[in-house]
Amino acid sequence: MEPGLWQQVVEQLGTAMAVLDPAGRIVAVNPAAERLLGRPAAAVYGRDLHDLCHRDPGGALVPRERCPLLRALAEGRPARGDDDRCLRGDGRLIPISWSATPLTGDDVSGVSPGMVVLLVETVADRGARREHAERAERAERAERAELAERTERAERAERGEQAERAAHTSALESLAERLTLVAEITDVLGQTLEVDEALARLGRLLVPRLADWAAVDLRVGSRQVHRVAVTGPEGRDAGQEDWRGQLPPAGEAVHSPLVQVLNGGGPVLQDRADLAAPPDSPLATVHDAFLRATGAASVITVPLGSRRQVTGALTLVRTDAARPFDTGDLEVVSDIGRRVGLVIDNALRFGQQRAVAEAMQRNLLPPLPEHGRIQLAARYQPAPAGSQVGGDWYDAFTLRDGTLALVIGDVVGHDLTAAAGMAQLQGVLRSLAWDHIGPTGAVVDRLDDAMHAITTVSMATLVLARVEGPDTGPWTLRWTSAGHPPPLLLTPDGNAQYLEAGQGLILGTQLGGSGRRPSAAHALSPGSTLLLYTDGLIESPGSDLDTGLGRLRRHALTLVHEPLDTLCDQLAARMPLGSTDDIALLALRLPVPLTGTEV
Repeated sequence: MEPGLWQQVVEQLGTAMAVLDPAGRIVAVNPAAERLLGRPAAAVYGRDLHDLCHRDPGGALVPRERCPLLRALAEGRPARGDDDRCLRGDGRLIPISWSATPLTGDDVSGVSPGMVVLLVETVADRGARREHAERAERAERAERAELAERTERAERAERGEQAERAAHTSALESLAERLTLVAEITDVLGQTLEVDEALARLGRLLVPRLADWAAVDLRVGSRQVHRVAVTGPEGRDAGQEDWRGQLPPAGEAVHSPLVQVLNGGGPVLQDRADLAAPPDSPLATVHDAFLRATGAASVITVPLGSRRQVTGALTLVRTDAARPFDTGDLEVVSDIGRRVGLVIDNALRFGQQRAVAEAMQRNLLPPLPEHGRIQLAARYQPAPAGSQVGGDWYDAFTLRDGTLALVIGDVVGHDLTAAAGMAQLQGVLRSLAWDHIGPTGAVVDRLDDAMHAITTVSMATLVLARVEGPDTGPWTLRWTSAGHPPPLLLTPDGNAQYLEAGQGLILGTQLGGSGRRPSAAHALSPGSTLLLYTDGLIESPGSDLDTGLGRLRRHALTLVHEPLDTLCDQLAARMPLGSTDDIALLALRLPVPLTGTEV
């Protein structure tokens, strides 16, 4: 996670969060965690969280072999605890609930993968619940004393006490369920930066656990409103599409809770009597029709985000008049709305930044030249959502002697710095290769010698190739690979061969005078197709390199007779799910001999 994203998401959370390394040592905390622990971040970094503050209800240090947090950390699984104590820096012992989730993604604030995030959460309602429980216990003791003094009323008092205890237990169970739901939503939404996916996950968590229907409306620009998600009871999906899409502008309605919330108002709880009020704006009319169609008996509408930055509105509906929302539900849903708004805002910002980065990288990739009857096609596909653009690139250009040069490369790194380094390396390589008529290995050696002096690139892989021969053939491919996956040569008769010769070390090794990179040559038959690609096309989680190479070869053979553009599109589309890398693909197809009827 980028430092900016850490500041925008984690540091603004009201919930305390600490990041642990695999040994249980603290490597990052947010401001809420500093306040909870009663210690500044500098005083806890590198400390074992369990030994530092984890205590049992009596204040004693929990034995490490009995600590569920340490077990979860060792086993790499999520866990939670609801009745522990935290020893603050000022010596006070405070009750806490916690949940832990293993990290499996990219770095979080500079921490390597495999770390565990501990979400230490104190909620205002928890203190109230504890205080209420203590008052209940004192009341119970007083009642028992009174029962001892007034035996004639024992049976009646006991029935009243049992009823109160049942209600109290029910209230505690309801509160615990709400807190668990908030924790799960926080955990689930933190796993994605895609708006659609986040809202789909949100709907599945809210319905039916907290509501019978859920709707999410987002502000688009200053006035437009879009209903982007509607989740209802299972089996009622068909009609939900009718309620999605662009809604009337928010306007300045006086009474509509949805309009008030979208215009910066606070959360609103409506009962059946409130719902009977006539709508006072076009948006309120559409929303009122939605509520009537769902059979709403109780409705909560809360802003997504804060009053200063309202991203949209979340509407929850209950249809059972015997189970209306209460003020406790309103507080929980308001907290959820703040969290969801933050996730959506960050997702939208990420999408904008990603679009700019992708546009920048695509503009850095050159147009393909026209070279006689030789066909060229190329594709660049950025990594899936959640990643940034990287340093994958392709290039094709005509050399001074009229020979066609082909390049495929991958700069180490996966950010805008890698993309900028790619542009530098591309320019230097063009300059070195343009008037060089010797072996391709010599050009790559010169690039390796100059790379650290005139670019910001530390390491990179590439293939530099020359297609030699007249427009009518015959043709010869001469190439050098600097640690890059081998080119794949397809022939019209159904053969596919990886050209594994000409392999040398990756750029950045600074071979100097200790060795020279090899060059290789291979005759090309008419109608052949040559594929140069980056490792994003052959690597996927859970499979090795040989499996990826075999998969690419099989797919390419089934597409060998397709038009070159179709072949490129289909190869990228057939990548297995879960790929986390960019893909650059450069394809060349040689012409077949002209017949007597062709011009």
